[in-house]
Amino acid sequence: MSYILIVDDERSIRNTLKDVLEYEKYEVAVAEKADDAIRMISDRTPDVVLCDIKMPGMDGIEFLQKTMQDSPEIPFIMITGHGDVQTAVEAIKTGAFDFIEKPLDLNRLLIAVRNALDKSKLIKETVKLKKKIGGKNEMIGSSQAIVKVKEMIARVASTEAKVLITGENGTGKELVAKAIHENSSRNAGEFVEVNCAAIPSELIESELFGHEKGSFTSAIKQRIGKFEQATNGTLFLDEIGDMSLSAQAKVLRALQESRITRVGGDKEIKVDVRVIAATNKNLKEEIIAGRFREDLYHRLSVILIHVPSLNDRKEDISLLTEYFVKQICNEYNMPPVSVTNDAIKALENINWTGNIREFRNVIERLLILSPSKITAKEVKDYAKPLTE
Repeated sequence: MSYILIVDDERSIRNTLKDVLEYEKYEVAVAEKADDAIRMISDRTPDVVLCDIKMPGMDGIEFLQKTMQDSPEIPFIMITGHGDVQTAVEAIKTGAFDFIEKPLDLNRLLIAVRNALDKSKLIKETVKLKKKIGGKNEMIGSSQAIVKVKEMIARVASTEAKVLITGENGTGKELVAKAIHENSSRNAGEFVEVNCAAIPSELIESELFGHEKGSFTSAIKQRIGKFEQATNGTLFLDEIGDMSLSAQAKVLRALQESRITRVGGDKEIKVDVRVIAATNKNLKEEIIAGRFREDLYHRLSVILIHVPSLNDRKEDISLLTEYFVKQICNEYNMPPVSVTNDAIKALENINWTGNIREFRNVIERLLILSPSKITAKEVKDYAKPLTE
């Protein structure tokens, strides 16, 4: 049931609004003064506030401003006297959702309340969705190594600087790239990922820049490339160390000029993309070996972030275990499973060559094969594949 708070110093208006809204099956609370309403909001957040503008003491505008500082998600519908519309307009600029004039048109009031509730519901669903998404992309750990990574993300996310992320397979380089995107001014745009190692060298240019119909045998229609798809967003070039030299040259040009040309085309297309790259290779060694362009390396590595291996932050294993146990139990609709201290110690003694990816797989295997409790014995029996 939606909860509505009415704030008005006139008892007759409070009572009328309360009766009308309760008849519509809303839960309603009333306050005579803004100070009382502030205390009520601290105890329970309303879905909508109906507030008179002219009140003794703190008036409606001051109350709105104060509430917006702490709870900007609450929709306010301001009640204004005849001839005071300019004040109501100022209230809208301050953050109010709507206003209604006295004498109150109850139909107009109910429409405004329904619209405000729709907004409130949408905001709550968006918050839940962001938490759900954020939970999957959350970086777990309190070790010095991972805290350093988090601090770097916080410092560079709001900039347009290109970032090169290094680290072993399975350490979470994609997670770092997504965190940078989600905390940047481009987060409303697309996060477009390209796994350079998974695409054949003869197709990588088409994947990145697109192609025109008929540009090669299988090009039966025009294709939009990843650079265009990521315009106003972020392009994540994963395993860039595996990209061919010819593709590297075109990527360098795209980064220098913010323009691309589709394969088989001659028209230059302007793109506005932030590029984040990642690799598990030592690119300086690749440059010496002639497999990676030094000029592209310098273009990409404005900011360098190294993601530590799990073996370098084993103090995070306890937190990671708790996180993955909860996550996997939720996915499988399993009851909570306890993990003993000796099991944590056993997990800390393992050489995690596959890093976080391997660790999560092991926790999933342990939960499936020992669903009541995980002890050191289960870790010893099941931490490695049964075929080993």
